[in-house]
Amino acid sequence: MSRSTDSHDTSVQPALADLMARYLERQAEAQAAGLGTAMTGEVTPFEAAPAQTVDPRLAWDEALAAVRHFQKRSDTKWQAPPDWPVVVAAHEPTVALAFALGNYPQLVRHLRPMMESVDLGELRPTGSRPVTAPNLIAWAAQTASKEQYPQLLLAIGALRLARQFEQADELVRKHGERVPEQWKAAWANEVAALAWHRGRGEEALALWQAQPASLPVLFNRGMAALFLNRPAEAHAALNEAIASLPETSAWHHLGRLYLTLAEMRK
Repeated sequence: MSRSTDSHDTSVQPALADLMARYLERQAEAQAAGLGTAMTGEVTPFEAAPAQTVDPRLAWDEALAAVRHFQKRSDTKWQAPPDWPVVVAAHEPTVALAFALGNYPQLVRHLRPMMESVDLGELRPTGSRPVTAPNLIAWAAQTASKEQYPQLLLAIGALRLARQFEQADELVRKHGERVPEQWKAAWANEVAALAWHRGRGEEALALWQAQPASLPVLFNRGMAALFLNRPAEAHAALNEAIASLPETSAWHHLGRLYLTLAEMRK
Protein backbone atom coordinates (compact mmCIF):
# COMPACT_ATOMS: atom_id res chain seq x y z
CA MET A 1 0.00 0.00 0.00
CA SER A 2 1.59 3.23 -1.08
CA ARG A 3 1.41 6.47 0.94
CA SER A 4 -0.31 9.36 -0.79
CA THR A 5 1.88 12.33 -1.59
CA ASP A 6 -1.08 14.62 -2.23
CA SER A 7 -0.83 17.89 -0.28
CA HIS A 8 -3.74 20.12 0.67
CA ASP A 9 -1.44 23.11 1.09
CA THR A 10 -1.45 24.84 -2.29
CA SER A 11 0.08 28.11 -1.07
CA VAL A 12 3.26 29.21 -2.80
CA GLN A 13 6.04 30.44 -0.54
CA PRO A 14 8.08 33.42 -1.80
CA ALA A 15 11.50 32.54 -3.10
CA LEU A 16 14.38 33.16 -0.73
CA ALA A 17 15.86 35.66 -3.16
CA ASP A 18 12.60 37.64 -3.17
CA LEU A 19 12.47 37.69 0.64
CA MET A 20 16.06 38.89 0.81
CA ALA A 21 15.37 41.59 -1.77
CA ARG A 22 12.41 42.89 0.24
CA TYR A 23 14.43 42.87 3.44
CA LEU A 24 17.29 44.79 1.82
CA GLU A 25 14.82 47.29 0.36
CA ARG A 26 13.32 47.97 3.81
CA GLN A 27 16.79 48.33 5.28
CA ALA A 28 17.78 50.77 2.55
CA GLU A 29 14.66 52.86 3.19
CA ALA A 30 15.44 52.96 6.91
CA GLN A 31 19.03 53.98 6.26
CA ALA A 32 17.90 56.75 3.92
CA ALA A 33 15.59 58.08 6.63
CA GLY A 34 18.39 58.00 9.19
CA LEU A 35 16.76 55.10 11.04
CA GLY A 36 18.99 52.18 10.10
CA THR A 37 20.67 49.94 12.62
CA ALA A 38 23.93 51.42 13.86
CA MET A 39 27.14 49.53 13.26
CA THR A 40 29.20 49.85 16.42
CA GLY A 41 32.72 48.65 16.92
CA GLU A 42 32.42 47.59 20.51
CA VAL A 43 29.80 46.29 22.90
CA THR A 44 29.60 47.09 26.59
CA PRO A 45 28.22 44.18 28.64
CA PHE A 46 25.80 45.51 31.24
CA GLU A 47 24.33 42.14 32.19
CA ALA A 48 25.20 38.50 31.68
CA ALA A 49 22.15 38.10 29.43
CA PRO A 50 22.23 40.34 26.36
CA ALA A 51 19.56 43.01 26.14
CA GLN A 52 17.24 42.93 23.18
CA THR A 53 18.29 45.31 20.43
CA VAL A 54 15.94 48.26 19.95
CA ASP A 55 14.84 49.02 16.40
CA PRO A 56 15.77 52.67 15.67
CA ARG A 57 12.59 53.19 13.62
CA LEU A 58 10.34 51.93 16.44
CA ALA A 59 12.27 54.03 18.95
CA TRP A 60 11.84 57.10 16.73
CA ASP A 61 8.07 56.66 16.47
CA GLU A 62 7.69 56.43 20.25
CA ALA A 63 10.17 59.27 20.82
CA LEU A 64 7.71 61.72 19.23
CA ALA A 65 4.70 60.72 21.33
CA ALA A 66 5.10 63.31 24.10
CA VAL A 67 5.22 66.38 21.88
CA ARG A 68 2.16 65.19 19.94
CA HIS A 69 0.13 65.35 23.13
CA PHE A 70 1.01 69.03 23.44
CA GLN A 71 0.41 69.92 19.77
CA LYS A 72 -2.05 67.40 18.34
CA ARG A 73 -2.67 69.42 15.18
CA SER A 74 0.95 70.13 14.37
CA ASP A 75 1.82 69.42 10.72
CA THR A 76 5.53 69.13 11.50
CA LYS A 77 7.39 66.70 9.24
CA TRP A 78 9.83 65.06 11.60
CA GLN A 79 13.28 63.92 10.53
CA ALA A 80 15.44 61.80 12.80
CA PRO A 81 18.58 63.66 13.89
CA PRO A 82 22.05 62.51 12.80
CA ASP A 83 23.53 59.67 14.86
CA TRP A 84 20.05 58.56 15.98
CA PRO A 85 20.78 54.84 15.41
CA VAL A 86 24.12 55.28 17.22
CA VAL A 87 22.45 56.84 20.25
CA VAL A 88 19.78 54.12 20.32
CA ALA A 89 22.35 51.33 20.07
CA ALA A 90 24.67 52.81 22.69
CA HIS A 91 22.09 53.80 25.30
CA GLU A 92 22.17 51.92 28.56
CA PRO A 93 18.92 50.37 29.82
CA THR A 94 16.89 52.85 31.87
CA VAL A 95 14.41 52.32 34.68
CA ALA A 96 12.91 55.70 35.62
CA LEU A 97 12.03 57.24 32.25
CA ALA A 98 10.41 60.63 31.67
CA PHE A 99 7.68 60.97 29.06
CA ALA A 100 9.47 63.56 26.93
CA LEU A 101 10.56 64.22 23.36
CA GLY A 102 13.36 61.83 22.40
CA ASN A 103 12.65 59.23 25.08
CA TYR A 104 11.07 55.90 24.13
CA PRO A 105 9.65 53.17 26.43
CA GLN A 106 11.88 50.44 25.00
CA LEU A 107 14.70 51.96 27.07
CA VAL A 108 13.06 50.24 30.06
CA ARG A 109 13.97 46.65 29.28
CA HIS A 110 15.34 45.26 32.55
CA LEU A 111 12.46 44.63 34.93
CA ARG A 112 14.21 42.68 37.68
CA PRO A 113 15.80 45.70 39.40
CA MET A 114 12.38 47.33 39.77
CA MET A 115 10.74 44.21 41.12
CA GLU A 116 13.51 43.38 43.58
CA SER A 117 14.55 46.84 44.76
CA VAL A 118 13.66 47.83 48.32
CA ASP A 119 14.41 51.49 47.60
CA LEU A 120 13.24 52.62 44.15
CA GLY A 121 15.07 55.88 44.71
CA GLU A 122 18.30 54.03 44.05
CA LEU A 123 17.16 53.44 40.47
CA ARG A 124 16.77 57.11 39.53
CA PRO A 125 18.97 58.53 36.76
CA THR A 126 22.39 59.74 37.85
CA GLY A 127 23.57 61.41 34.64
CA SER A 128 25.96 58.70 33.47
CA ARG A 129 28.59 59.08 30.74
CA PRO A 130 27.54 60.71 27.43
CA VAL A 131 27.21 58.94 24.11
CA THR A 132 29.79 60.02 21.53
CA ALA A 133 27.67 61.64 18.82
CA PRO A 134 29.52 64.55 17.16
CA ASN A 135 27.12 64.78 14.23
CA LEU A 136 24.15 65.07 16.57
CA ILE A 137 25.84 67.82 18.60
CA ALA A 138 26.64 69.83 15.45
CA TRP A 139 23.11 69.34 14.14
CA ALA A 140 21.58 70.45 17.45
CA ALA A 141 23.61 73.66 17.45
CA GLN A 142 22.64 74.43 13.87
CA THR A 143 18.98 73.63 14.53
CA ALA A 144 18.88 75.81 17.64
CA SER A 145 20.37 78.76 15.77
CA LYS A 146 17.23 78.91 13.60
CA GLU A 147 14.92 79.09 16.67
CA GLN A 148 12.21 77.10 14.91
CA TYR A 149 9.66 75.04 16.82
CA PRO A 150 9.31 72.21 17.58
CA GLN A 151 12.74 71.49 16.04
CA LEU A 152 14.48 73.31 18.89
CA LEU A 153 12.66 71.07 21.37
CA LEU A 154 13.86 68.02 19.45
CA ALA A 155 17.44 69.29 19.62
CA ILE A 156 17.22 69.55 23.40
CA GLY A 157 15.55 66.15 23.71
CA ALA A 158 18.08 64.43 21.48
CA LEU A 159 21.00 65.93 23.42
CA ARG A 160 19.41 64.84 26.68
CA LEU A 161 18.93 61.31 25.36
CA ALA A 162 22.61 61.20 24.36
CA ARG A 163 23.41 62.47 27.88
CA GLN A 164 25.02 65.57 26.42
CA PHE A 165 23.56 67.50 29.34
CA GLU A 166 25.77 70.56 29.23
CA GLN A 167 24.92 71.25 25.59
CA ALA A 168 21.21 70.70 26.26
CA ASP A 169 21.30 72.99 29.28
CA GLU A 170 23.06 75.67 27.25
CA LEU A 171 20.22 75.66 24.71
CA VAL A 172 17.67 75.95 27.52
CA ARG A 173 19.46 78.96 29.02
CA LYS A 174 19.97 80.66 25.68
CA HIS A 175 16.46 80.26 24.25
CA GLY A 176 14.22 79.91 27.30
CA GLU A 177 13.08 83.54 27.30
CA ARG A 178 11.80 83.48 23.70
CA VAL A 179 9.62 80.37 23.57
CA PRO A 180 6.41 80.91 21.56
CA GLU A 181 3.23 80.73 23.64
CA GLN A 182 1.93 77.60 21.90
CA TRP A 183 5.13 75.70 22.76
CA LYS A 184 5.61 76.82 26.37
CA ALA A 185 3.94 73.76 27.91
CA ALA A 186 6.06 71.34 25.86
CA TRP A 187 9.17 73.41 26.65
CA ALA A 188 8.47 73.26 30.40
CA ASN A 189 8.10 69.48 30.22
CA GLU A 190 11.45 69.20 28.43
CA VAL A 191 13.19 71.40 31.02
CA ALA A 192 11.87 69.18 33.82
CA ALA A 193 12.89 66.03 31.94
CA LEU A 194 16.40 67.41 31.53
CA ALA A 195 16.61 68.00 35.29
CA TRP A 196 15.29 64.49 35.96
CA HIS A 197 17.77 62.68 33.75
CA ARG A 198 20.64 64.75 35.12
CA GLY A 199 19.87 63.29 38.54
CA ARG A 200 17.96 66.25 40.01
CA GLY A 201 14.88 64.32 41.05
CA GLU A 202 13.28 66.66 43.58
CA GLU A 203 13.82 69.66 41.32
CA ALA A 204 12.23 67.87 38.37
CA LEU A 205 9.16 66.79 40.33
CA ALA A 206 8.68 70.32 41.63
CA LEU A 207 8.81 71.62 38.04
CA TRP A 208 6.20 69.09 36.88
CA GLN A 209 3.95 69.86 39.83
CA ALA A 210 4.06 73.56 38.95
CA GLN A 211 2.97 72.93 35.34
CA PRO A 212 -0.64 72.73 34.11
CA ALA A 213 -1.88 69.15 34.02
CA SER A 214 -1.43 67.40 30.69
CA LEU A 215 -1.01 63.74 29.82
CA PRO A 216 2.82 63.83 29.69
CA VAL A 217 2.99 65.96 32.86
CA LEU A 218 0.67 63.61 34.77
CA PHE A 219 2.72 60.63 33.64
CA ASN A 220 5.92 62.34 34.74
CA ARG A 221 4.52 63.44 38.10
CA GLY A 222 3.60 59.83 38.78
CA MET A 223 6.88 58.39 37.50
CA ALA A 224 8.95 60.87 39.51
CA ALA A 225 6.90 60.36 42.67
CA LEU A 226 7.31 56.58 42.32
CA PHE A 227 11.10 56.78 42.17
CA LEU A 228 11.14 59.33 44.96
CA ASN A 229 9.38 56.71 47.12
CA ARG A 230 5.97 58.40 47.21
CA PRO A 231 3.78 55.53 45.97
CA ALA A 232 0.37 56.98 46.90
CA GLU A 233 1.12 60.21 45.04
CA ALA A 234 2.49 58.20 42.12
CA HIS A 235 -0.59 56.00 41.93
CA ALA A 236 -3.00 58.90 41.60
CA ALA A 237 -1.10 60.66 38.82
CA LEU A 238 -0.27 57.50 36.86
CA ASN A 239 -3.83 56.23 37.05
CA GLU A 240 -5.08 59.48 35.51
CA ALA A 241 -2.43 59.47 32.78
CA ILE A 242 -2.99 55.84 31.76
CA ALA A 243 -6.72 56.42 31.36
CA SER A 244 -5.96 58.76 28.44
CA LEU A 245 -3.14 56.79 26.82
CA PRO A 246 -4.24 54.42 24.04
CA GLU A 247 -3.44 50.76 24.63
CA THR A 248 -1.61 50.70 21.31
CA SER A 249 1.03 53.01 22.79
CA ALA A 250 4.10 51.54 24.46
CA TRP A 251 3.86 54.48 26.88
CA HIS A 252 0.53 53.07 28.06
CA HIS A 253 2.14 49.77 28.97
CA LEU A 254 5.12 51.44 30.66
CA GLY A 255 2.66 53.52 32.68
CA ARG A 256 0.86 50.34 33.75
CA LEU A 257 4.16 48.85 34.87
CA TYR A 258 4.88 51.92 36.99
CA LEU A 259 1.31 51.84 38.33
CA THR A 260 1.75 48.21 39.40
CA LEU A 261 4.94 49.13 41.23
CA ALA A 262 3.11 51.95 43.02
CA GLU A 263 0.32 49.59 44.06
CA MET A 264 2.84 47.10 45.42
CA ARG A 265 4.34 49.79 47.65
CA LYS A 266 1.25 51.60 48.88
